[in-house]
Amino acid sequence: MQIRNRTCGLVALFIVSSTSIAAQDAPMTKPHVIDDSRYTQAQQRIQIEPGRSLNLFCTGSGSPTVIFDAGLGDETSTWGLVQPEISRLTRTCSYDRAGIGFSDPATRPSTSANIVDDLHKLLARADVRGPYVLVGHSYGGLNMLLFASRYPSDVVGMVSVDPANELQATAMRQAFRNYDKDVLAPFIAQHEACIKQAETGFDKESELYRKCIGKTDPSMSSAINAVHDIQHARPAYQKAVTSELKSVRGGASEDQVRAAHRTFGDMPIIVLTRTMGNDANIPLGPNETKESRDTLRRNWIDMHEELASRSTRGQNRNIANTGHYIQLDQPGAVITAIKDVLRQASSDIDLDGHLSAPVRIPRRSIR
Repeated sequence: MQIRNRTCGLVALFIVSSTSIAAQDAPMTKPHVIDDSRYTQAQQRIQIEPGRSLNLFCTGSGSPTVIFDAGLGDETSTWGLVQPEISRLTRTCSYDRAGIGFSDPATRPSTSANIVDDLHKLLARADVRGPYVLVGHSYGGLNMLLFASRYPSDVVGMVSVDPANELQATAMRQAFRNYDKDVLAPFIAQHEACIKQAETGFDKESELYRKCIGKTDPSMSSAINAVHDIQHARPAYQKAVTSELKSVRGGASEDQVRAAHRTFGDMPIIVLTRTMGNDANIPLGPNETKESRDTLRRNWIDMHEELASRSTRGQNRNIANTGHYIQLDQPGAVITAIKDVLRQASSDIDLDGHLSAPVRIPRRSIR
């Protein structure tokens, strides 16, 4: 779910990277509108284990296959301005994580390790073979980093869109002395209230509905917004978002990614970082000060630089005139980054981004 409530302060963005209750800065440009009707229905529901299926949306043909993972609580539609363009070049696949969109509820905590395990099973069951170029936004960036660390022989490139990082919780605790109690706990309490209300039914005129579901998303068509409103009011969605948030509170996801830490040789990696000057438009949130915000800004940039440094062909690109959702505010920057990684992953993609011949990277099936 793209962030709709944009007035809660920058600190919320660093806590969860995206959620209906947390906030980001408003788009710097008039929003592009995603109106593809395919996002109003499931595309391909793949059973990854008995009684549990995930929604998979694949388009295009060719190799490497580009795999997209969205931010916390977001659906496949968040890639609606990027995936169609990349699918002109090669095969692309986005998906809804457990409990989100058209996927079945999760049966375990939504940590990065469990998410990566689900994705690995999904690709195997759907016979979506490597090699892969991984694209992750925000929390999805953390998941894709773990996937690349666990399955390095299947991954030939990565694009991280304003990604979360395994040092993010540490950075928050440096900026806020009582981070867990004063900053994160209120967010979790609010989400747990959303779960309880979803179980009994929302009053659309209530303040809690506004906080849990949010306003109409200007980047999505009215038809897509209508579907999202229904999905976001379900207990399964509220539980999934809360579970992902709790994985940040306890540091479980970050601990998992940190334990799998590795460098990536010369694998092309491009990190996209929003220009921090845009954050001046965000009001200070509860328990947030100018000093804590400055600390978070420095840590955010440092974390992205560190990620890019894990490859001899890593880059961190600063993107201006955008909020946290670079793929919605400046989709061209994300498209260009993916094309650049594809070019580096194979000499068979020409300078105009056209696939001139099948990529000759050996295909590896997932086992």
